[in-house]
Amino acid sequence: MTPITEVEGRRLALSNLDKVLYATTDTTKGEVLHYYARTAGPLLAHLANRPLSFLRYPDGPEGQRFFTKNPPPGTPSWVRIAELPKSTAGTTRQLVVGDLATLMWAANLVVEFHTPQWQADEPGCADRLVFDLDPGAPATAVECCAVALWLRERLDADGLESWAKTSGSKGLHLLVPLERAPSAEVSAYAKALAVEAEAALPHLVVHRMNRSLRPGKVFVDHSQNAAAKTTAAPYTLRAMAEPTVSTPVTWEEVESCTAAGQLVFRLDDIAGRLDRYGDLLGPLTDPGRAGLLP
Repeated sequence: MTPITEVEGRRLALSNLDKVLYATTDTTKGEVLHYYARTAGPLLAHLANRPLSFLRYPDGPEGQRFFTKNPPPGTPSWVRIAELPKSTAGTTRQLVVGDLATLMWAANLVVEFHTPQWQADEPGCADRLVFDLDPGAPATAVECCAVALWLRERLDADGLESWAKTSGSKGLHLLVPLERAPSAEVSAYAKALAVEAEAALPHLVVHRMNRSLRPGKVFVDHSQNAAAKTTAAPYTLRAMAEPTVSTPVTWEEVESCTAAGQLVFRLDDIAGRLDRYGDLLGPLTDPGRAGLLP
């Protein structure tokens, strides 16, 4: 029997709560839902008004995984749907998670939450810039931290503040709040900085995606600033072997990182970090912190 629970006046059927999703840690679906309920405050702030893409993994990360942008069959009528223009013609429909009930309904599908760098009321007009720092073995998060520090200083020279989070996989994400600007302009600026980083740190950085160029270096992926692309949201669980989380980190943690494991955080770590630091990415949701694209 599927338990029914009420969240903010909405009745939700939460299924298979005892199902083990992460075999490595015996983490159950019920524990995953508890994590999202406990982390809802900061997570909802970062999902607010952004059309979502989901990476679904209903049988855990070892099972089938599929990426979807369209509202799944059975989406409740009370879930907000944004009508968005397609890049060619016509419109497409995507979910927007704006409240706890919608978050818990979506989490019950077992998903990674991915968002674009723009909001639903102004598609293709970015209010964030992102760099995805992806290490090519044998490089690790340690090398990503070195690149992140160079990029922070370079962004600061242009009057832009940046914040860091783990990707929840192997690398780091660097995020910059912006006064809204066309995604194409943000993409061009981000690419220029990635090229500049490679010129300054040729032993450490590559700005092109070619796999053959990446061993031992950090790929500074600027492509996620394109209007059609998305990035794993802060605080989302990832479909990895363990229940790792895309976790905001302090610059002190980035500066002092000497081993990749220092920047691996799992769902059980997040409540304590929120108690200690609050939402380290809170400035991203503060319009007063937004910088002007040069």
